Amino acid sequence: MDMPHDQNMPMIMNMVMQMNFYWGKDVTILFKGWPNYNLGMYILSLFFVFFMAFGVEIMSMGPIMINKRPIGAIGIIQSGIYYTLRMVLVYFVMLAVMSFNIGIFIVAILGHGLGYIVVKFRELVAVETTMEV
Repeated sequence: MDMPHDQNMPMIMNMVMQMNFYWGKDVTILFKGWPNYNLGMYILSLFFVFFMAFGVEIMSMGPIMINKRPIGAIGIIQSGIYYTLRMVLVYFVMLAVMSFNIGIFIVAILGHGLGYIVVKFRELVAVETTMEV
């Protein structure tokens, strides 16, 4: 059944979107032309997605405030900017995983997992040092 073509709607031709997991370097991640079917750029994009996912987990610890208790509008603005940057990373990782590339999926999971371990280890060390005092 053919859909009628509306003159006001642009025609999308030769656009193929992968709707199942697949393995390979021929993938578009976040932006058209990136990694541009190049193995070196694909490997670089794997590292990039890994560090974005790792950064999301590290940022889940909360902002490191200059003052321990931010007061007033400055603290609200600082927290808002920090939260916004974290959410940008979260959505970039989500969009990268939506490329359905197995390599991207694996490095995103590894980045989140390793970041979570680092966060929990730091929290454990912080609790132990406060108990010793």
